Amino acid sequence: MFAPYKRGAESDALEYLPVTGAEAVAVGEALVLTSGKLTKCGATAAPTYLAAGACTAAEATAGKRIPVIRVSKDVIYQTELTAAYAAIAAGAKVTISSNGLGITATTTSGVAEIVDWDGTAVGSQVRVRF
Repeated sequence: MFAPYKRGAESDALEYLPVTGAEAVAVGEALVLTSGKLTKCGATAAPTYLAAGACTAAEATAGKRIPVIRVSKDVIYQTELTAAYAAIAAGAKVTISSNGLGITATTTSGVAEIVDWDGTAVGSQVRVRF
């Protein structure tokens, strides 16, 4: 799950956007807009939004709108490693995990810049910016 960790003086404003039909969304999932609807962010694409609410595939098919926050380059986000990363280093850019809820140890075409971390094992907390 991605969550704002450190930001400037401004708080995140919620926006309500429609979800792509038949696509479940989890709180904290990295998302992008495709054809005017939210969808899971790909591994090498920088997310535009983070889900602040969840929905089931059935709710998405019915046209549900969920609350999201817009990703900002000035905010540091906390998430977790979905793969062990022994060579982790500040400034390294890694990809987003396939479930859109964390980061990998893959640096090829990475989009999440590592700022700080608590460990290198799967599940360790990491702070990133986009």
